[in-house]
Amino acid sequence: MTQQSFINRREIFWDNFEKMIRGGKNEFKKQAVSFPKSYRELTQDLNTARAHSFDPSIIDRLNTLVLEGNQILYSNRSFPLKAAANFILKTFPTAVRAGWRSLGIMLLIFYGIGAFVFFLCIRFPEAAYEIMGEDQAWNIEQMYNPESYYYLNPRNVSSDADMFGFYIYNNISLAFQTFAGGILAGFGSLVILMFNAVFLGAAAGHIVNSGYGRTFFPFIIAHSAFELTAIILSAQAGLLLGYRLFFTRGLTRAASLKQAGKTALPLISGSALMLFIAACIEAFWSSHHDFPPVLRYGSGIFCWALVLFYFLFAGKNRNKVK
Repeated sequence: MTQQSFINRREIFWDNFEKMIRGGKNEFKKQAVSFPKSYRELTQDLNTARAHSFDPSIIDRLNTLVLEGNQILYSNRSFPLKAAANFILKTFPTAVRAGWRSLGIMLLIFYGIGAFVFFLCIRFPEAAYEIMGEDQAWNIEQMYNPESYYYLNPRNVSSDADMFGFYIYNNISLAFQTFAGGILAGFGSLVILMFNAVFLGAAAGHIVNSGYGRTFFPFIIAHSAFELTAIILSAQAGLLLGYRLFFTRGLTRAASLKQAGKTALPLISGSALMLFIAACIEAFWSSHHDFPPVLRYGSGIFCWALVLFYFLFAGKNRNKVK
């Protein structure tokens, strides 16, 4: 290969690459998709020029372009604050609204079963023992008994931090178990969701029958807005992914999963974020029983309203008034 033939064949490409990286953000955005491939080609050109000992001016130009491209490539691999904000303010709520039909089914299943079991246990108290077992029922009573050691000895900040770690582990584990259950054509996620609805309904009914509702509801009202919603979204994500794994609608299995993942992945990622928020509230706010009930109920109402408002309106395009 001669130096002149090399220049004739590749110089237009170098000019275009230089224009792309030095032409400003708008110019770069036009060709951003092809940038990694172009960068690899430029690196190969630099290696070729060095291997054939071409003119130093050519090597210097290619080396400069490679260094500038390297800076752009690796700076764009970081996870910028703007991308995180875009996910929270647009991607996540938009994905939730896009799957409103399946979400509606999940909500009906979870809250419908939970409410049914709750009132069943209120009417027939022995049903709670059949569902949870006597030992589990007794443990739950102690958690909300205002005369127990748990209530008479408030935790300090260090204990709150320890419980925060426990809540994070417990909540995230539950969410990903629910999501992973979707591998069984989505039915695994449904079964786990229904099991949790039954258990929570039975636990709530038993606590009310035990006379500890005045300590139970102020405790759960705030963090449950994020926690329960996240568990439902995890089940929805598992259902969507599992369903498209087996029912491809004429697509290849890989293409079907890729299409489902566009919605399921933001759902499970957003669920993890919501569970993190729930753990913060549960450890550092809900567990402080010395706060007035009015304040705790007020904060709970605010959290539920915030979650509802967020999923209804966040990320919606609004026409600017001219």
